[in-house]
Amino acid sequence: MRFRQAGGVNSIDNFARSWQRAACFPEVFPRRPSFATVDSDEEWQSSSGNFIRSLGSSHVDLDPALTRPLFGDNGVGSGQRDGISSTSHLEPTLGTSYGSVSSRVSESARKHVIEFHRQQQLIPLLVKQVQHEDGTRESIVVGQSTVPQTVFNSVNVLIGVGLLSLPLAMKHAGWLFGLTFLLFAAIATSYTAKILAKCLDVDRGLVTYADLAYISFGHRARLVVSFLFCMELLGACVALVVLFADSLHVLFPELSITQWQIICGLMLVPLSFIPLRLLSVTSILGILSCTSIVAITCIDGFIKPHAPGSLREPAQTHLLPENWGTVPLSFGLIMSPWGGHGVFPNIYRDMRHPHKYGRSLWVTYIFTYSLDCAMAVLGWMMFGDTIRDEVTANVLTMNEYPQLLSICIIISVAVIPITKIPLNCRPLVATVEILCGLGVRNEINTDRTDRDLVVRQVLRTLIRIMVVAIIVVMAIIFPSFDRIMALMGSALCFTICIILPLTFYLKIFGKKIDPRERILDYFLLIISSVLAVIGTVWAFLPQVTIVSV
Repeated sequence: MRFRQAGGVNSIDNFARSWQRAACFPEVFPRRPSFATVDSDEEWQSSSGNFIRSLGSSHVDLDPALTRPLFGDNGVGSGQRDGISSTSHLEPTLGTSYGSVSSRVSESARKHVIEFHRQQQLIPLLVKQVQHEDGTRESIVVGQSTVPQTVFNSVNVLIGVGLLSLPLAMKHAGWLFGLTFLLFAAIATSYTAKILAKCLDVDRGLVTYADLAYISFGHRARLVVSFLFCMELLGACVALVVLFADSLHVLFPELSITQWQIICGLMLVPLSFIPLRLLSVTSILGILSCTSIVAITCIDGFIKPHAPGSLREPAQTHLLPENWGTVPLSFGLIMSPWGGHGVFPNIYRDMRHPHKYGRSLWVTYIFTYSLDCAMAVLGWMMFGDTIRDEVTANVLTMNEYPQLLSICIIISVAVIPITKIPLNCRPLVATVEILCGLGVRNEINTDRTDRDLVVRQVLRTLIRIMVVAIIVVMAIIFPSFDRIMALMGSALCFTICIILPLTFYLKIFGKKIDPRERILDYFLLIISSVLAVIGTVWAFLPQVTIVSV
């Protein structure tokens, strides 16, 4: 099936739409209507009927082969066709993929049903109601993304500024432990990305990471996940502002780092009002910028004949860490580039052909690991123990490099925050709006005067400015790029990417898991928890204390 849009199914516009859906699914809201408690079939029919009508008003063109079983000509349920019912009804059973596993899940969520919602400036999910031969019905998300779009979305999630601190991680851990742990992080996170998909297959009505938290441990777990996502997004935005200021300060020292951070904030304010569909189109620039930085660094290294900053005359490095007290800092630095699991469930659910998810992950991780490993090796070989928090700061201080290449790095460093921060801010803005009673759901079926609408719009504007201001203030208070990345990697990436997926998997499947795999899962869970705790503690320790350990 193909979208009826100019340029074909893999046009740039469809790539942007696919990323838009993936980027905006993560659960960061305190209260999500995906699991709306209902007390009666009538209440469910009313709420889901409103959703079906809103979905029917969307302008997503699908082939007749898809729309025929989903909706009638007007987009509203048209009765039962070909064994598929589009009539909204409370589902007595949720999913049949894993036998007793699905029945255990449905028992815990029997009074909760799927009511997908439309968020501001979002492309709505396509949902159909399937009636099985035994009479049970379930809500199913109709995937729209192709394999190339899935790979693009996955790479876009994983490729970020975390790779710029990997050479510093090599310095802290040495070649042996650094490269070993980088490989461990890639393998472990690819495995947990696969088991997240397996957990989603228990019930095809599950969409987000927070849905898995809910069916595993209840409402409080969903709130914890929402908080973790907010912290991850906030930390990523702060790190990007710090990177922008550090890099520009190297070239233009007449302005302080704080002044560059404020300039970055002023640039971000107007960008926070750009429609999300336009920001999604620019997301490809983030991947290109990170890839360009790695390529340019490699070129600079081969151009320069002598150390420092040369690959033809590499700097002195060491197999084992010279100071064992710095090794725990490398845990978080090496884990920080792998923080994409909050989005992986949504990427998987939006696939046209979910059985190709494993192949997509394989391509994604081969590319991502190659890029991260290249940056880690090149950066440390070129600068050795003089490596700074981000390798770009070292590159930009070398006057022997071609000026044109340095300008390209500056442009790439400037582009990454511009393309990433506005996207990362949107869920944070939406969270604050809902907490302040300004969410989209609060405006449905309500009568508002013109004055009320103006007031709400002013408040929304102030909230967007406030979120950017908070990010800049935090960047001023915590100006150390390596400590921010180490803390994010240890406290958040370990938790979201390894620990929680394993606990969901063990909770949902229990003894259904093969004994050898279950032993592996518990081993990964214990090791990751220990590394996360140690790395988080070290991220807060003063540098003097770490050096003396």
